[in-house]
Amino acid sequence: MNTAEQYLKAIYLVQQQEDGPAATGRIADRLGVSPASANEMIGKLEDRDLVDHEKYTGVTLTDDGIARARDALQTYCIIERFLVEVLDVEDFRAEAKQLESVIDETVADRLDTIIDRPGECPDCFDADGDVCGRLDVEAEASD
Repeated sequence: MNTAEQYLKAIYLVQQQEDGPAATGRIADRLGVSPASANEMIGKLEDRDLVDHEKYTGVTLTDDGIARARDALQTYCIIERFLVEVLDVEDFRAEAKQLESVIDETVADRLDTIIDRPGECPDCFDADGDVCGRLDVEAEASD
């Protein structure tokens, strides 16, 4: 199940990759959902003034959407780093994706006290590799 925060994070990352509006198909691909499902959630996010969606152009985040996306991305980075640095989880990406929708801000803040997260987080996130750019792990060739 993809939450609004996961969509906002995906839109944010696709916008970075495309250096402009995020195509609905790219958002759907990134989240592993159908374009129809992505369109439905994008409509809900637009109703909440978190995104602007222009047909045939794409989706852009509003200022509030950017703030929420960056918070979601930071939480995701915290989860990834905790899984790698503390728990030494091999398939940390899959685990992080499952946990991100159930870890709230309080838990993320507590995990953050355990890891050594850089101050530039979440700007260090590698959108193409879908991983925190500061993690000292080799990229998985199969991804």
